[in-house]
Amino acid sequence: MVRILAQGEGGIVVELGDAIDDAVNARVHALAAAVRAHLDGAVEVVPSYRSLLVLHDPVTHPRAGLVRRVRTLAEGLGETLVSVPGRVVRLPVCYGGAHGPDLDEVAALTGLSPGAVVALHAAPVYRVHLLGFTPGFPYLGGLDPALTVPRLEVPRSRIPAGSVAIGGGQTGVYPIESPGGWRLVGRTPLRLFDPLRPRPFLLAAGDGLRFVPISPEAFEEQARRVEAGDATVGLEP
Repeated sequence: MVRILAQGEGGIVVELGDAIDDAVNARVHALAAAVRAHLDGAVEVVPSYRSLLVLHDPVTHPRAGLVRRVRTLAEGLGETLVSVPGRVVRLPVCYGGAHGPDLDEVAALTGLSPGAVVALHAAPVYRVHLLGFTPGFPYLGGLDPALTVPRLEVPRSRIPAGSVAIGGGQTGVYPIESPGGWRLVGRTPLRLFDPLRPRPFLLAAGDGLRFVPISPEAFEEQARRVEAGDATVGLEP
């Protein structure tokens, strides 16, 4: 499926599917790479779950020609791609307690024990489908369907930065303090967004992410290292 829609005067949206799916998202990122490599008329490309926004200068690169070239690139991808993340980030998470106040409720809603919720949540290598909502918020693919729970009926006005949450059939991490309606199961001491770093975002679309359970004591120690600028990010081989 390739469907191309106009987006204002200087953009087109290329839809490659109609569902949240790792294979569709892999095609989105493959197309983004192809556009960056072969389309000099693209000013910026922005991947989402199932589509790609391509921004262009309509004066120097008229839409009609751009659409033809993008369609050729999209159709040249084929229907199947191996969804392999470029890198896998290991994110330490302290589950439950003050850092995950909704863990017990998630357990009750799913009919699992809190320990089983943690084990299921920390088992996969998630795929970062896209970043959005707030700076660096990763929308992740790969949550076990057994952990699907409804969002909060009344969203919180303040969620601490680093909170790991589940909402519907998705999971993610709040990079900055913000409102939100997902259920909080844990928290990481690492900063997913820091505008003062050379690379402000810890994660990028297309990355893999594995949650690594840690104790409250380890959380406090790593939080101190983050404050001192001595924290390191673990990557899987």
